[in-house]
Amino acid sequence: QVQLVESGGGLVQTGGSLRLSCAASRIIFSYNTMGWYRQAPGKQRDWVASITTIGYTDYADSVKGRFTISRENGENMVYLQMNSLKPEDTAVYYCNSRRGTQEYWGQGTQVTVSS
Repeated sequence: QVQLVESGGGLVQTGGSLRLSCAASRIIFSYNTMGWYRQAPGKQRDWVASITTIGYTDYADSVKGRFTISRENGENMVYLQMNSLKPEDTAVYYCNSRRGTQEYWGQGTQVTVSS
């Protein structure tokens, strides 16, 4: 079964931290670039961060220096550590798995940052 399951979202105050987790099926994890996207109400889904199979990372400018993406290859897990959260980080966060033209999405987890 192919699936991505996110967890770890919640309500946090400005300046706080959250750690998102994504459990992936091995078949869409081992050879795939993993990423996080987010979608705020009324806005398009935006890319946040990604990590390749060998650990190269990349971040959107809006989160660079505050968010850290990582993967645990033995556990088929990908994480997003979010620090210094701002109200504008409020969104549904989605886990993404990509290889070539194949792409998979999780169901999303809500992150709300109160001011």
